[in-house]
Amino acid sequence: MPFRYLANSASLMLKKLFQSFRFPLRRVPHARRSPEILTSRQHSLHRNEISRYAVNVVERLQQAGYEAYVVGGCVRDLLLKLDPKDYDVATSATPEQVRAEFRNARVIGRRFKLVHVHFGREIIEVATFRAHHPHEDEEQDQHQAARNESGRILRDNVYGTLEDDAQRRDFTINALYYDPSTERILDHTHGVHDIRNRLVRLIGDPEQRYQEDPVRMLRAVRFAAKLDFEIERHSAEPIHDLAELLEDIPAARLFEEVLKLFMGGRAEQTFDLLQEYGLFAPLFPATAVALERNPDYAETLIRNALANTDLRIQQGKPVTPAFLFAALLWPALPARVLELQDRGMPPIPAMQEAAHDIIWEQCQRTAIPKRFTIPMREIWDMQERLPRRQGRRADQLLENPRFRAGYDFLLLRESAGEQTHGLGEWWTRYQDVDDSERRHMIRELSSRDEGGAPRKRRRSGGGRRRRGSGSPAAAD
Repeated sequence: MPFRYLANSASLMLKKLFQSFRFPLRRVPHARRSPEILTSRQHSLHRNEISRYAVNVVERLQQAGYEAYVVGGCVRDLLLKLDPKDYDVATSATPEQVRAEFRNARVIGRRFKLVHVHFGREIIEVATFRAHHPHEDEEQDQHQAARNESGRILRDNVYGTLEDDAQRRDFTINALYYDPSTERILDHTHGVHDIRNRLVRLIGDPEQRYQEDPVRMLRAVRFAAKLDFEIERHSAEPIHDLAELLEDIPAARLFEEVLKLFMGGRAEQTFDLLQEYGLFAPLFPATAVALERNPDYAETLIRNALANTDLRIQQGKPVTPAFLFAALLWPALPARVLELQDRGMPPIPAMQEAAHDIIWEQCQRTAIPKRFTIPMREIWDMQERLPRRQGRRADQLLENPRFRAGYDFLLLRESAGEQTHGLGEWWTRYQDVDDSERRHMIRELSSRDEGGAPRKRRRSGGGRRRRGSGSPAAAD
């Protein structure tokens, strides 16, 4: 036993020694104790570009004796002449101290404790300076800090200094601190340099930082697509091998990340990067299989859907996640339907069961709320109903609240090469013509089958007759 104990101890010591030299050649941002300070003459950001509410929060905290800065993506975006979607503040005050300064504030979160200060519809998010999360042998307070077996941080309320906070942020371009009182930018990690060189660079050792929070891999892709930046070589290197860590992330969190990825106006570029780094399959496993089986059709449909989403966002038109998820998952549906039909299930029940199974499986990976899964099912169900137009069915479908989404989805399928016998063109025309022309279009269908092909004539009572609109097959 003593020998085994000594052997295990020696093995552990050697393991720690090798881990400390694991990436000796990787260049990571230099950790400075004193930041580079850019005055108002050295950068293009002006105080009047900052939200007046964010400035108000910073100045009130400073007047109360705390350090406080506007920080993160808003500083980055303003330097790039983009409109920030929100404003964050970092401070030396604890969440409870911030809450005491603002009557319109509330503390939120457990994994990351934050304060939201409300100004009408605008929310200023305030975070306390944080320090690097200690390793297992260094942890002092398990209630404030915790990791799982893979190294992912479960709670991160270890507070620190401004310098600590800069080093524990994810990317250099997000670690810029702006003081509206002096109009200076504090840069601890060469973030301004990386903005000028259009690089997304992780702070610290990439593998360790991705293990702490695998969602950082998705954030790297999102920023690269949004800003049209490159992911710095060392930051990109471990992503493909660590992509499977996303499977341990809570499904609700991944759903929110997928919305950010695909509904930011750069969905098609994001899809390319997700594919390049092996991150799409952990998010959409069934669709990844469909992309391998039928790459031309599946990729064309997905790309067309994403390009249309980007265009609608650029035009200021609404976009629903239901349509987006319906498109992302549709390529996986036909193979499932065929499998069920091969077992003897009729087409429509096979379609319904396959749809249910695919959506259920996807929700285990990205927790899609019912307010989106229900219209997804209705959009898919509409694809089975749109070919059945005889009698009064066409008018009934036209009045259906999901008709427009179902019709748009039909056109999307056709754009990917699906053969529908001109169904999309028929419905396009049917919406544009008057009532008498619509009746004529319906009568024309009486001589054709549901797919648009001419009906076969049959003998009845020694003669031939044409099946008209009054036949049971054509009636609703």
